[in-house]
Amino acid sequence: MPLKIESSVFEQGSPIPRRHSCDDRDLSPPLRWSGAPEKTRSYALIVDDPDAPDPAAPKRVYVHWVLYDIPATVTSIEEDGEAMAVKAGARQGKNDWSRTGYGGPCPPIGRHRYFFKLYALDAMLGDLGTPTKKDLETAMKGHILAQAELMGTYQRGD
Repeated sequence: MPLKIESSVFEQGSPIPRRHSCDDRDLSPPLRWSGAPEKTRSYALIVDDPDAPDPAAPKRVYVHWVLYDIPATVTSIEEDGEAMAVKAGARQGKNDWSRTGYGGPCPPIGRHRYFFKLYALDAMLGDLGTPTKKDLETAMKGHILAQAELMGTYQRGD
């Protein structure tokens, strides 16, 4: 079975609920995954938006969440579950608001796509400080056993 990531609050390609955006409570959505390869030691999660600032003329990928060293025994994160994930051993990186933790959809214009990218790794990466997405991608090189993706959309005013 291939690695799979899903959420109980939105399906692949569908809108992310407002409560998970800057327009409401800005809570990370619940996520669960399955199908990890046998040699998985940890997971990493990157959430980004390739449509910033305007989907009609994207100029950059905006990073919303960097989470890594999620223990292999963890197969879900509850809504607003960063603290519980960290308590279980996960580490947070820095998003493009220059802070750790989840920062929900907050597009200035149009409907954006948000990619929740899960990586199954053959190692714990250890203390990387407060890595950016790029730092984490560099640290993961050679350790990725499988990856899965869940994409949701969000447009303000929906």
